[in-house]
Amino acid sequence: MTSALIASSAHLAGGSAPDLSEVEFGLMIAGHAFDRWTVRCMAAAGLPDLTPTDVMVFHHVYHRQRSKKLADICFTLNVEDTHIVSYALKKLERIGVVKGERSSKEVFYSVTEEGAAILKRYAEIREQCLTSGLDVPGGGGLEFSRPLAHTLRALSGLYDQAARAATSL
Repeated sequence: MTSALIASSAHLAGGSAPDLSEVEFGLMIAGHAFDRWTVRCMAAAGLPDLTPTDVMVFHHVYHRQRSKKLADICFTLNVEDTHIVSYALKKLERIGVVKGERSSKEVFYSVTEEGAAILKRYAEIREQCLTSGLDVPGGGGLEFSRPLAHTLRALSGLYDQAARAATSL
């Protein structure tokens, strides 16, 4: 029995990969839900009025508690426009959770003590509101996470390559 597709773009579901429209719809819905979650979790942790990009940059600057250059942050987060990340860093600096320190020609960004405390609170809220929802009777609610993360990274590469190809048309 074949179930009907719930395509967000029915005009795309008729081609050679109709299921891809379903995947894309799922990615759009999940992407917006994830953005909403990160912004609201950060607001609950004490930093309202951040964008999803601000939250993403803030988390990455704190990653492994090592200072990072703008170019490295952009590269890791797969953001082509450095101005987007630069704006987020300036905003985070202005509110006192990130600091930039010049070393020769480069600026290295790190999280302040206040920022680290907010990220600690974010992790607590995440544990309380999100990961507790993954508990399944009998345990093991996270078996899907590793294969899903691998699939999402593969899709990222596929869409990046397709974006490069579309640019040359």
